[in-house]
Amino acid sequence: YVTVAEKPLDPKLFPGVPADQLVPGSVVFIQPTSPVPLNNAGRWWSIVAGADWRHPEGPASSIKGRENHPVVHVAFADAEAYAKWAGKRLPTEAEFEYASRGGLDRKPFLWGDQFKPDGQFKANTYQGHFPDHNTAEDGFAATSPVGSFPANGYGLYDMAGNVWQWCADWYRPDAYAQQVHGDAIAVNPTGPVDSLDPDEPGIKKRVQRGGSFLCTDQYCTRYMAGSRGKGDIDTGTNHIGFRCIALPDTQPH
Repeated sequence: YVTVAEKPLDPKLFPGVPADQLVPGSVVFIQPTSPVPLNNAGRWWSIVAGADWRHPEGPASSIKGRENHPVVHVAFADAEAYAKWAGKRLPTEAEFEYASRGGLDRKPFLWGDQFKPDGQFKANTYQGHFPDHNTAEDGFAATSPVGSFPANGYGLYDMAGNVWQWCADWYRPDAYAQQVHGDAIAVNPTGPVDSLDPDEPGIKKRVQRGGSFLCTDQYCTRYMAGSRGKGDIDTGTNHIGFRCIALPDTQPH
């Protein structure tokens, strides 16, 4: 299987771009050398030629020694294709939140009421001054091996932090409003039928959940329970991954 990041860009989608620039690549976090305004994410994201799941930071990097880290640089179609191959599927947004809470209800964090109970980090997030100075106080400046932080009440790891995870639902800011009518309760909802992001109405997006190693209370606190993310279905980065859920008739192996 060849991921989206490993394929040359389609000239039809990038008219006027020289052919020698339509090379395979993906979006990588590049730490600025000094503080920058937080209203332009282009200050810390760059398209890097040769970046893909085997080369998370670019062609000079590799996954050697990171075999237990989550896969990154996967577009939505890549995650969906893997899930189908494995006889599984991607979770809906509702399934992800239910699973991520691990049995806790109405708590700000997946592990309780405090971000850092008893001084202990419970997820791989960003410490220091975002985005120019990462102190890696939690032990990791980028992705961490699965299982580096405590599991939730259902025995699931990294449901918050580490990498964003694709969900099956189309993204709309009014998705929750669409799910209920009057005082009705939405039961196991499967999301809207189409995508709409008012900030970029022409780009189809799916929901992402869980936050990542780049989330911080200075910019993005989406490691918090109930927080939602969104992503262009054709774009992967070095902080986006996925997980599958087993179908009811799938036997463990």
